[in-house]
Amino acid sequence: MVFSKSEEEHVTHVSTVLSRLRANNLFAKASKCLFHVSSVEYLGYVVSSEGLKMDQAKVQQILNWPPPRNLKALQSFLGFANFYRRFIKNYSKKISSLTSFLKKDSRFPLNEEALRQFHQLKEAFTTAPILSHFNPSLPTIVETDASDYALGAVLSQVSDSGKHPIAFDSRKLLPAELNYEIHDKELLGIVWALKRWRAFLLSISSPFEVLTNHSSLQHFLSSKIPTRRQARWAEFLSEFHFSITYRPGHLAILPDALSRRYNINPERGEDFISKNPMNYQKIIKQDETQASNFCAVKVESFSNLIESIQKVLWQDFQYRSIRQDLVKGKSVQDYPLDSSSQLLLFKDWLVVLNEPTIQLRILQKRHDTLLAGHPGKEKTLKLVKRDFHWSGMTQFINDYVSSCQQCSRKKNIHHKRFGLLKPLPIPNGPWICL
Repeated sequence: MVFSKSEEEHVTHVSTVLSRLRANNLFAKASKCLFHVSSVEYLGYVVSSEGLKMDQAKVQQILNWPPPRNLKALQSFLGFANFYRRFIKNYSKKISSLTSFLKKDSRFPLNEEALRQFHQLKEAFTTAPILSHFNPSLPTIVETDASDYALGAVLSQVSDSGKHPIAFDSRKLLPAELNYEIHDKELLGIVWALKRWRAFLLSISSPFEVLTNHSSLQHFLSSKIPTRRQARWAEFLSEFHFSITYRPGHLAILPDALSRRYNINPERGEDFISKNPMNYQKIIKQDETQASNFCAVKVESFSNLIESIQKVLWQDFQYRSIRQDLVKGKSVQDYPLDSSSQLLLFKDWLVVLNEPTIQLRILQKRHDTLLAGHPGKEKTLKLVKRDFHWSGMTQFINDYVSSCQQCSRKKNIHHKRFGLLKPLPIPNGPWICL
């Protein structure tokens, strides 16, 4: 596809492309080419100077689609419709009843609510707006919102003629995300939207604006004790140059519509205070970007640990035989000998035999200390594998982390709340209740 700002430029550009094709013995079929047109059908879209819109031939196929009678037909319809979901405002809400029939053991035909959404979705394709082309030089706005069950976002830009949509998007919350606090759900909406449109937003030289109806998000980076999840999100958001603007909930019409599914899920959530004045504040202040370099350092002494490993090694028959072979000049595969400590190495790692006391000492240093911070199984394994190796190390570390009482007490809960403890009924005779 060749596009130009003027007709004169277009002639030059097309001539350059055709000349380059001829020079490389590549030829374009005339019947498949269009020249000097203001719009073109390309990969299911109609691209013009106004923006991007749906191919009417594809839309007509959706309009003529009969109601699905089985799971395979429903999957085909939703797969076809999902291709144009960026054009449909409130798309997740419009298909919420239909997606419920994708679950296992769902029975067809569709019920009345699903049929109503099926026809409403087909009507939405006839009224979908034209999505403007993204222009990095224009002011950009990202609007996000999170309800108890879904996320919604709108990407738009402001030109002389007003604000124009670039893309709509929404999705359901995952089962683990349903247990997030409202602050983390709203923050997840921002992180998710910026991930979706990362290519657009990183191409902007000037700061873009994020609109949210949760005022505390303006200060989350300055939190004294962020959770690990929030710290990961803050690291990702540091890639972008943007500011957060607080906007009361009743003004967030578009993102609210994308995230609030009133016809399926109960209407509950944060009660936004609409009388608060508008508050604008950058997510990172200018004076916060200039700070001294800090580094947390802990010097570990391995002398006592190495002595303990040496004592245990001398008691092991396999080590003595390997060391005798190495002293005699024989090569032992995968087990070189460290010249200074006389310890066995395995790929530059110190070999620790199956001595639980030494293994526990290593894990306590790499998991229980303040700088270690009680990491999870995978991170603890990486920390230990920096210096040590023993057989069955992965299972040993998994068991140790799973049995850590401090981790169990302080880790976030992502499962459903446990029910109330109810005593079993008292049996009135032997062998009644087993």
